[in-house]
Amino acid sequence: MHILVTGGAGFIGSHVVDLLIRGGHRVTVLDTLEKGHRIAVNPEAAFVRGDCGDAALLSRIFGEGWVDAVMHFAAYIEAGESMAFPERFFVNNTARTMILLEAMLRAGIGKFVFSSTAATYGEPQYIPIDEAHPQRPTNAYGQAKLMVEQTLDWLNRHRGLSYAALRYFNAAGCSDRLGEDHHPETHLIPLVLDTALEKRPHIKVFGTDYPTPDGTCIRDYIHVEDLATAHLLALETLESRRSLRYNLGNGQGYSVRQVIEAARLVTGHPVPVVEEPRRPGDPAILVAGSERIRRELGWEPKRPALEDIIESAWLWRQAHPMGYGDA
Repeated sequence: MHILVTGGAGFIGSHVVDLLIRGGHRVTVLDTLEKGHRIAVNPEAAFVRGDCGDAALLSRIFGEGWVDAVMHFAAYIEAGESMAFPERFFVNNTARTMILLEAMLRAGIGKFVFSSTAATYGEPQYIPIDEAHPQRPTNAYGQAKLMVEQTLDWLNRHRGLSYAALRYFNAAGCSDRLGEDHHPETHLIPLVLDTALEKRPHIKVFGTDYPTPDGTCIRDYIHVEDLATAHLLALETLESRRSLRYNLGNGQGYSVRQVIEAARLVTGHPVPVVEEPRRPGDPAILVAGSERIRRELGWEPKRPALEDIIESAWLWRQAHPMGYGDA
């Protein structure tokens, strides 16, 4: 197949592009490079610099008739920022996706893999969180993604669109070639590793009074390469099924303090900590129940250990202390 990957210059999108190409697919990446990195795009992929909400550009791309499916990663991802500027997230993550979907339908493209999030669930009513859990987001980021999921369900039932909504928990780790390099960086593991490299004086721990064993938030971390594998399985399954909704996580939760301690062990460096108040919209615990995709698609994480995830990120960070800026 020839796949259009929006946001394919970003952290998760670039890893999926590499795996698609290794799997024999043709790939075109569409990315504004607002958040992504041109050098992260596999050299065997075609690249178009542009916005997935640009209807005229999409009409030209889809009008050429070569796109078989779309994998959509282009989005703002900072949950905290979404509480300060919710309008940005509804415009970028929801409205631009609607323009993309409308252009797809007009061109007769019927397969869509959507990068969703565990943030659609909100404060968990039970742990682990399975796909039947109510979706009641506590931040605008999760709400913006949920609105897309709801739209996909309507388009599936009334317009024949086949889709997979993949709800990530915490993507982390790196491949040998690709790393995690956000500006600004908000993800815990790269921030901790930057602290170990003395690029930051300390790591901030937001909230130490949560109802968890050590008072800090608990999250489920999944290696980005395991995440990428799930996307390919979902894409292949859309040949025979019209709608898929899966959680992607390891089913094991680690607190912020546990992540910091694991990073100290992996790196051999001290990681100074400064405690801060809670951030709005942060649930205490998010741990995935991913049995459905394991059972239905045979997906199994190959790199579930937290230390392995951190070590893969540490190796890339050591080789690229300035991120993609090293290149």
